[in-house]
Amino acid sequence: MKLRKELGLLDVYCIATGAMISSGIFILPGLAHMRAGPSVVLSYLLAGGLAAIGMLNAAELATAMPKAGGDYFFITRSLGPAVGSIAGLLNWFALSLKSAFALLGIAAFLRLFIDIDMRLVGMLLCSVFVAVNLWGIRRVGRLQIGLVLSLLVLMIIYIVKGTSHVTMKNLDPFFPYGLQKTLATTGFVFVSYGGLLKISSIAEEVRNPSRNLPYGMLLSLVSVTLLYVLMVLITTGVLSSADLDRSLTPITDGAGVFMGIWGVRAISLAAIFAFISTANAGVMAASRYLFALGRDELLPASLGRLGRRSEMPSVSIVVTGLFITISLFLRLDLLVEAASLVLILGFILSCICIIVLRESRIQNYRPSFRAPFYPVTQLLGILAFTFLIFELGLEAFLICAVIFTFGVTGFWFYGRKRLQKDYALLHVAARLTARELVNGSLEQELKEIVRERDDISVDRFDELVSHCPVIDIDEHIEFKRCVFLLSNVLAVRLGMTETSLVEKFIHREDESSTVLSQFLAVPHIIIEGSGRFELALVRAKNGIRFSESHENIRAVLALIGTGDERNFHLRALANIAQIAHAPDFEQRWLRARGEDGIRDVLLLGARHRRQRIDRPI
Repeated sequence: MKLRKELGLLDVYCIATGAMISSGIFILPGLAHMRAGPSVVLSYLLAGGLAAIGMLNAAELATAMPKAGGDYFFITRSLGPAVGSIAGLLNWFALSLKSAFALLGIAAFLRLFIDIDMRLVGMLLCSVFVAVNLWGIRRVGRLQIGLVLSLLVLMIIYIVKGTSHVTMKNLDPFFPYGLQKTLATTGFVFVSYGGLLKISSIAEEVRNPSRNLPYGMLLSLVSVTLLYVLMVLITTGVLSSADLDRSLTPITDGAGVFMGIWGVRAISLAAIFAFISTANAGVMAASRYLFALGRDELLPASLGRLGRRSEMPSVSIVVTGLFITISLFLRLDLLVEAASLVLILGFILSCICIIVLRESRIQNYRPSFRAPFYPVTQLLGILAFTFLIFELGLEAFLICAVIFTFGVTGFWFYGRKRLQKDYALLHVAARLTARELVNGSLEQELKEIVRERDDISVDRFDELVSHCPVIDIDEHIEFKRCVFLLSNVLAVRLGMTETSLVEKFIHREDESSTVLSQFLAVPHIIIEGSGRFELALVRAKNGIRFSESHENIRAVLALIGTGDERNFHLRALANIAQIAHAPDFEQRWLRARGEDGIRDVLLLGARHRRQRIDRPI
């Protein structure tokens, strides 16, 4: 049950940007300035740098596993269904609360224009966003693009108009409370970037995720960080500390100084657009967590079903909308802090997942983007995000404990039957203890994900690889011994004697060497008859001695076919050459686990495919 891929790079950018820009810039700067003074500008910049660590990890994980549910999905496949299901429920809860807060934010700014009941407006708007999400992801994406582009235009106008009105005396002293307060305020404003990680929850619906996800996330973070820093700098420079410290509408107040009443209204409109985009992105992302949990049967299966006409996770969207509506009547200040705690925990878990997945050495973990400077980036992220958590206060921890209990309860009643599901942490343990801990299901699942992500079509060569014999040798052997092993497994398949095959292999090698490199040899022979073609794979971890100049061949890919298969014979040679040309081919070949792992090195290798066969490999 798969979601349709209808989101492009602009959609990814706008969804990520819309998920970030809201109260973090339109409400928070005044409260943050009260803590750090003018150096709050530096706090926003440092927070953006920390968010970059989370972005790098999320980009790697999302390109490796572009599936609905985002961090729920890769936490489950990394740390197991118990941790994954709890994290999924926590993230659903946090995003729903953030959306409820955004809806009340819209109502609060609308009250600047008309006198209305905030909760009633929130309920009506929630119904609208649920309806839009039920309508289809393409329309949701278009709405998000319109909202975010309009928002960005208004923010840029604010920056351009305000630059010439900055008063330097409002920035002096820059560190009135010391550098430590500035660093502590970094944790306070970090929530402004919390929505970035949630773009991974809709990764399954993104076209060409290998490119669009990392580029969209990077462009979003860079532009949002730049806008935040410039807007906070201008606001700090045009308002006195006395005016800014007590303001809950700092950007609107700043606009009033240099843009007049029309500026106030324009920035209020920008704030409304920001809250709308956050709420819309929140409904979209939160519902994917329930959908993914339902599809994995860790929650009732009805949550994981798609609507017949819309092909959208209708039940999950409606349930999320109902919960957001109920949340409008709760005390949201502490709940929003708890939601912020969950978002930061998501960043920590993404760091841990990268470490576990890389150390598990799962060969089909193939992210198209890799976070640099491993493991320094991840360890630094864990330490930095842990520091941010302790800045949130005890009450947020207590609320989060309640949410955690809710997640544990959900897993206990619905998810325990899937506790034996294969995951990366078991592979790490298997490296240290027994291989029987893993069953290979994770490798197979990741292989299918890579095929779907890269739109890999199955051709005749893939069919050949899927059913070919594999010989895995631990000791160092001579070429003739290798030939005897090959002939033994191929003779019955080809209806020939072992002796005749041995003679043909040896004669072919005597004519000209089939060694392509110090690592790879491709013996290929022509046999009598018609319509027959076979492939056999040999891995020799300690090498095969083909000749005095080639004593440690580790990979042998033998091709045997009849004369009428000459064209396919040449095509197979070309396919092997393309796959073996990859810089990581040798490493993957030697690390492959078992016969299926060796085959997967070829099946998932980058090459040109000529025809499509709608059968799994």
